[in-house]
Amino acid sequence: MALKEYPSEELAAQPIGAWSGEAYRRVVGALRAQLAVEDLTQPHWWTLNHVAGAPGRWTRAALTERLARYDDQDTDFDGVYDDLLRRGWLTEDEGRMTLTGEGEAGRLRAAERNRRVHRQTHEGIPTADFVTTINVLRRMVANLGGDGDLPDRGV
Repeated sequence: MALKEYPSEELAAQPIGAWSGEAYRRVVGALRAQLAVEDLTQPHWWTLNHVAGAPGRWTRAALTERLARYDDQDTDFDGVYDDLLRRGWLTEDEGRMTLTGEGEAGRLRAAERNRRVHRQTHEGIPTADFVTTINVLRRMVANLGGDGDLPDRGV
């Protein structure tokens, strides 16, 4: 899709909050829609990735503490863990979580759906431009007192 061209001065005067908010809503909406096909939410996805990356490491409390900072929906994380247990995608042994084979298969299906959204999001954007955009947003976050470091992998 071709974008209409505008003078640099007009683009520089655009409200970053409006554009970054719209981008957030579109990207997260697309990801959430693809996860919903697997009857998953983002917190399900985060849980699956963290547990897959460190089987037997995560307790409910530790994983909830780790994931809560990314949550914008006031998620009941215990409900997410219980749902994955009921599905047979997750086991708990002495309070530590591990994915089952079925859970890993579901995680891989969801990962492919997320990759499709990623590819669609990046269409027509050179890698260097994407990197610049991420660095500009990181700088803005840091300038406003936030953490400009990259998030933990798997989230």
